[in-house]
Amino acid sequence: MDNIIESKVSQWLNGQFDADTVAAVRKLQQDNPDELADAFYRSLEFGTGGLRGIMGVGTNRMNKYTVGMATQGFANYLKQAFTGEIKLAIAHDSRNNSRYFAEVAANVLAANGIRVYLFESLRPTPELSFTIRHLGCQGGIVLTASHNPKEYNGYKAYWNDGAQLVPPHDKNVIREVEKIASIDEVKWSGGEANITSIGKDIDEAYLQELKNLSIQPEVIKEQHDLKIVYTPIHGTGITLVPEILKRYGFTNVHVVEEQATPDGNFPTVVYPNPEEAEAMSIGLKKAKELDAAILLGTDPDSDRVGIAVKDIKGEWTLLNGNQTAVLLFNYIIEGRKRKGLAGDTDYVCKTVVTSDLIDVFAASNNVKCYNVLTGFKWIADLIRRKEGQEKFICGGEESYGYMIGDNVRDKDAIASVALICEMAAYARSQGRSLYEQLIDIYVKYGYYKENLISITKKGMKGAEEIAEMMRGYRDNPPTTIDGSPVVTLYDYELQQVKNLKTGEVKPIDLPKSNVLQFVLEDGSKISARPSGTEPKIKFYFSVNQKLAKAADFDAATQALDQRVQNIIKDMKLK
Repeated sequence: MDNIIESKVSQWLNGQFDADTVAAVRKLQQDNPDELADAFYRSLEFGTGGLRGIMGVGTNRMNKYTVGMATQGFANYLKQAFTGEIKLAIAHDSRNNSRYFAEVAANVLAANGIRVYLFESLRPTPELSFTIRHLGCQGGIVLTASHNPKEYNGYKAYWNDGAQLVPPHDKNVIREVEKIASIDEVKWSGGEANITSIGKDIDEAYLQELKNLSIQPEVIKEQHDLKIVYTPIHGTGITLVPEILKRYGFTNVHVVEEQATPDGNFPTVVYPNPEEAEAMSIGLKKAKELDAAILLGTDPDSDRVGIAVKDIKGEWTLLNGNQTAVLLFNYIIEGRKRKGLAGDTDYVCKTVVTSDLIDVFAASNNVKCYNVLTGFKWIADLIRRKEGQEKFICGGEESYGYMIGDNVRDKDAIASVALICEMAAYARSQGRSLYEQLIDIYVKYGYYKENLISITKKGMKGAEEIAEMMRGYRDNPPTTIDGSPVVTLYDYELQQVKNLKTGEVKPIDLPKSNVLQFVLEDGSKISARPSGTEPKIKFYFSVNQKLAKAADFDAATQALDQRVQNIIKDMKLK
């Protein structure tokens, strides 16, 4: 075994670790040396979003000690950045050990003299973001691994605006965490009086804030019996989604009982992710049985939402994240206009890989649409910079995350469920289904269709292959793709956009990110983005054409799907 691994194992066997931990290390040493090596070959990295990893003993695992060391580093930076009393809120999801890790973090912060507000039990991530602002905290932590498999847990760090960390704080916190070389540097206990339990009062304030987001409550009153099926997929959504739907006025809500109980083992699914058809299958079965109008599902920490509706043939279909974003943004923009709520400074925000159809109809309604890098922290960063000058209406990204209003600074599936159901009620009041409304948008503004593929390249060699792939696209961009000339190259790493016909180069006013986008003469757009955390590269495809009438929808869908397949084939991605 590698000397560095042996040294780390020895530290855990002979240091101030609890007896159960030492016994677990010894068992691995005896029964599974490969697993032992994986658990100790590196330290679990505290990235710009925090920690995420498999639970277990070792420096490369989520456990009491890695959580404690990360929290000590975060505490050290908070004390450098703020003077006076420092307050921090902590929430957790339904995952195994999430409560335990939340208590570990609370004890470490409290021992460092920080006032901690710890939720009494599991709560959605967006409520944590709201709480930071509501209680005037300097930061926050949520224990969750989002939609990862059950073996994982994670730790997200937040700043005083309720958003995840952005520069310079992200790198500064990472630097402080990396300075903690031993568990002996962690203050584990001694400040318990600094911990305050919170719960119902915050729930009430948060739910009232969400209630205020309703645009057309009179429509819900008229359509209160809209048949809604909801699944929390064993996560935190059960705590607040049924309640917010009740407060909005919906009276015909059916929870998927098989997935209603919070359970970190996620017994009915492989991945607790509403982006996956498998995770939504039990809900779909119930929606069909009840002949419901809409199915909604949220992930374990309730920041993402997936929906299913009937298509024009009456068959149930899962909408992708772009389709839901198009419907939701359009409803909010046009709904505010109908109600006289729209203002000259209104704006929406999306990520650079989310449907450009949103830019089109926002412009048509005189609403600015800003594009930012992938990740809700960048949407929150834009809100912070424009505070007091322009009014944020809603934001979103293609990966099933949406944010309405600016009192929560992260994606919010609780608010999204409420507004999506209101949107469905409005469609029904107009004698339309949500799917028909989506086609109406395509007829009015153009039919934009998106697709995504991920290519995994394992190991060190895989990482090199991905880097080489990006180098090739950057240094020798294709001149044509699927027979259409490439007219524009967006390079977010070099922070420039280049007109490939004229050679003109303009700056991109966004932070550096290893993303490339090719815009074709026919309006298609292809984006290449390596993952920052996994050995994979994602390719996003967006194609579009005019849709003269709803009757042409199926033929147009077939043509656009074929165009995407032709692009994939031409780029040799399959």
